[in-house]
Amino acid sequence: MYTFLKILCSAAVIGIVTEIARRFPSYGGIIAALPLVSILSIIWLTVQSEPSEHIQRFTIGVIVGLPATMVMLFVIYMAMKSSIHIVFAIGLGVVSWAVFLGVQKVIASMFNFSI
Repeated sequence: MYTFLKILCSAAVIGIVTEIARRFPSYGGIIAALPLVSILSIIWLTVQSEPSEHIQRFTIGVIVGLPATMVMLFVIYMAMKSSIHIVFAIGLGVVSWAVFLGVQKVIASMFNFSI
């Protein structure tokens, strides 16, 4: 039952943000930049009685992923600004995200920091 409720609530949030973005693109972008997925995930993990340590590791994972996500969004923006089709722009963004995460992991391992 939790799974269905999670899907329903999460879909509602995405639908609302998309509607706001359709009417007010800048405000929609600002709202979408909020860590809505992270907050929803933390709430659902808490509701499901996950241990605090598990939720803390999740939040560290989100923090580690932020720079790669920013790179991905920047690449998508630049690709679309250069009139690259949205499908290819997103593809380039996802590839840049993966490459950035890989580089980030290599750099972290050089300093004995595990991601």
